[in-house]
Amino acid sequence: MTVVPPITLPTELPPFGGLSSARGLLPLTAMDVRAEIVGLLATTRVRQTFANPFDEHVAATYIFPLPDRAGVTSLVAVLGGRRVEGILKERQAARDEYDAAIAAGQRAALLEEDRPGVFSAKVGNLGPRETAEVEIVLTGPVPFDGGEAAFRFPLVVAPRYVPGQPLEGVSVGDGTAVDTDLVPDASRISPPVLLPGQPNPVALSLEVTIDPLGRPLTNLRSTLHAALVAPGRVALRPGERLDRDFVLRFGVADNVADAEPATTAVVAADEPGGEGGTFAVTVVPPSGGDGGGARRPLHVAVVLDRSGSMGGWKMVAARRAAARIVDSLGAGDHFLVIGFDDQIEHPARLGGALAPATDQNRFAAVEFLAGLEARGGTEMHQPVAQAAAALAAAPGDVGVGDTVLVLVTDGQVAQEDLVLRSVGGGGVRVFTVGIDQAVNAGMLNRLADMTGGRCELVESEDALDEAMTRIHRAASTPVLQDVAVTVDGAALVAGTLAPARRPDCYAGAPCVISGRYRGGRPSAFTLTGRRPAGSAWSHTVTAVAVENRAVRTVWARAHVRALEDRYAAAPRSELAGEITAASLAHGVLSRFTAFVAVDPSDPTGSTSPRPVVQPVEPPRGWAMATAGGAPQLLAAPMAAMPMNMARRIRPKPDVKALLERISEWLRAADPPTPEDREEVARDLDQLAADADDPTTSAALGELAAAVRAWVDVEEKVKAVKGGRRRFWR
Repeated sequence: MTVVPPITLPTELPPFGGLSSARGLLPLTAMDVRAEIVGLLATTRVRQTFANPFDEHVAATYIFPLPDRAGVTSLVAVLGGRRVEGILKERQAARDEYDAAIAAGQRAALLEEDRPGVFSAKVGNLGPRETAEVEIVLTGPVPFDGGEAAFRFPLVVAPRYVPGQPLEGVSVGDGTAVDTDLVPDASRISPPVLLPGQPNPVALSLEVTIDPLGRPLTNLRSTLHAALVAPGRVALRPGERLDRDFVLRFGVADNVADAEPATTAVVAADEPGGEGGTFAVTVVPPSGGDGGGARRPLHVAVVLDRSGSMGGWKMVAARRAAARIVDSLGAGDHFLVIGFDDQIEHPARLGGALAPATDQNRFAAVEFLAGLEARGGTEMHQPVAQAAAALAAAPGDVGVGDTVLVLVTDGQVAQEDLVLRSVGGGGVRVFTVGIDQAVNAGMLNRLADMTGGRCELVESEDALDEAMTRIHRAASTPVLQDVAVTVDGAALVAGTLAPARRPDCYAGAPCVISGRYRGGRPSAFTLTGRRPAGSAWSHTVTAVAVENRAVRTVWARAHVRALEDRYAAAPRSELAGEITAASLAHGVLSRFTAFVAVDPSDPTGSTSPRPVVQPVEPPRGWAMATAGGAPQLLAAPMAAMPMNMARRIRPKPDVKALLERISEWLRAADPPTPEDREEVARDLDQLAADADDPTTSAALGELAAAVRAWVDVEEKVKAVKGGRRRFWR
């Protein structure tokens, strides 16, 4: 271990949530992101700084996002001034080691992946006024289409709709949601949310350097306030909040000839001179490709999310996106349109079956879409399953690649696996249009990837037109279909191709096929496929040897993700074992593994540190639930639910009984258990969301946060009692 100089703790930290104190009450003080893009691969280092403002030891938990297609390959923690390398282990073994270290008074850190793109970091036994750092390294592809690349780094986990009935017992995670029969891990993906109007609590710094490998960069632009500080180097200006995705778009000169796709192939040996390794073959069809012939008729289902989280500009953009898809249909095409929240609706003239894309039918569909407003909860599974079934049962001579489901949504649902199961294996290509500044990219990319479709993420109305042009081009005109690869000079390791299904290649977008080889270094790769018009296509490309660990990491992440999607569709213990083995063998984090770092020296003397969960920002641009005209976002899952659903899950509590229970705790010799505190805090959150004026709502929200942290509780109880005497009438 390397000794690192201690970090100076600021004398004043900003307040968090609804709480106030001289130094603040929750731990995350800074986030530093450094991304290096070489070609179309990005390696990113994320450093999180935690500080303990309490007079006792704490165990901090932070639920946060990372790019869903990137593979996390390392964790390094600075604990007590010492640098400790994290070790990737089977998930339960890593948890057990972390818990044992905390119980022994040692400092430790744990990193887990709860969903694609959603992670949790734990830092335990952080002493009074002590700081710790957690550094995470990840590598992943940068999406590219039509000469433009887009690097996306998410900064907040948005609230997700949680259906189902609460499970008995203690929740499995540290979040605010109750685990339910339909989402048994809801508490692991629902961080508490800051009250609106709070000062910026986390110092964010972010820098991206771009090496385009000799090609000129053009039109750099960012969704956050960034500055070009040097050629190919962009830095975020101070003061930005962790409340939306950072997206950096830039043009790269396209040298692809107009006639034929360009191909490259690289191989990276596991060891110098070794006989095993990883390969990646890339096909880039020309941007102006037309698929080699006229477009064939399509069967299209447009499914539009109109739930409460889609309020504001997102609903406007979603209606525009869906209408553009309908308007793009022509003679010979058939379509259906579905709008959903916790109900499913169709245009009255068309119903729920495929209809010819006549002018009258398209006008009726667009008129229906124009009348949709945001409301209700996000019951996504049934409308997606209904649309997929209608497409699968449609009569007529339409090929598998010509049945398309377009889902327009922000993706903020907790029941992701059930949605995936509703389309898996049905022969329908799913195109997802994610509309949000903090979109659930993990689920939307998975839906598209597992069905051979495409995912487009739209962070503003300004970005909608370009995204819809790409979706229309991809849905209607694949340049190559059913592309396969064979290896010359080596053997392909069975079951390692990513993607596992033969992909289609779209105009202007790279199509990457990767896998593992053995028995010597490959000399060349032969690609075969067909053009949509039916003619065969083949090409041989010479293999180029590289020494680049990223080639293996990107393949490993794609391979593990494909296995995880198969597990989501049909959970089996042997498949879980295969995921675990692949994750450990290739050093990338998965849902069944975790990184753990333990500092064995200098036990702190604390064996039961105070648990503290970091709250996150309300997502930028969300239309929050209101009480008395004031925006409220006190419990993430409740904010995303229709209020009648929230009340069905938890009956309305009695404020007088809650205050009396808290007063009894204050008089008792021992503090209440974390489980008891969480139960009362949830009831207070619900009362705050239902309150009829901002003062009452704020007081109840502050009391809920105080109960969770068990700090300044008596003061917050007095504020509630003194401010609203009507509770005691």
